[in-house]
Amino acid sequence: MVVRTRETKSEAKRYAARVARALTAEYPVVHCSLRFDSPLQLLVATILSAQCTDERVNQVTEQLFAQYPTAEDLATVRLPTLEKLIRSTGFFRNKAKNIKACCQTLVEQYDGQVPRTLDELVPLPGVGRKTANVVLGNAFGIASGVVVDTHVTRICGRLGIVATKDAVKIEKKLNELLPRKEWIDFSHRCIQHGRRICSARTKPRCDECRMQGFCPRVGVS
Repeated sequence: MVVRTRETKSEAKRYAARVARALTAEYPVVHCSLRFDSPLQLLVATILSAQCTDERVNQVTEQLFAQYPTAEDLATVRLPTLEKLIRSTGFFRNKAKNIKACCQTLVEQYDGQVPRTLDELVPLPGVGRKTANVVLGNAFGIASGVVVDTHVTRICGRLGIVATKDAVKIEKKLNELLPRKEWIDFSHRCIQHGRRICSARTKPRCDECRMQGFCPRVGVS
């Protein structure tokens, strides 16, 4: 079954629910793979995770947070020092600039604390909807929207749920199709499924997938 535009919204919701049930059965307990002890740490780690593996980010943040645990610390650290600490995450100059500027804003406007709304988070330097959704969902338990990363984009495309790679459009579609209670964990389950079964780097292991009986395998040769 492929979810196409001619299908009714109720049919699309039923299909999305079927996918969500299959993922939940396969990955019943999921969590954010970025290690953090505070909303600030998750915010910084998510900024660092762009174009970088979570495993690498966790290695880097262990030392980073030990030396600079608060927004005040990160707001005042010298850029060359910060760049050196996060260099291995890639795009380190831009990330360092954003982290420092973001923490300066947190200190100036939010008493060094991470705000709890999309409207406050999204304008922060280095923070977009994806990062904001990650922080709200995993640090505060607030389901503000489905986090759309490369795994979610690939898997939802192969399943025929979406026909675009535009993250904003994908999030909007998934928010419409899935109940709010699914929003946070759905992303984690897609990530686990992408890592274990539906890989981008190797041929997907469709014969091991719970969804092989109904997945249309869009774009899979």
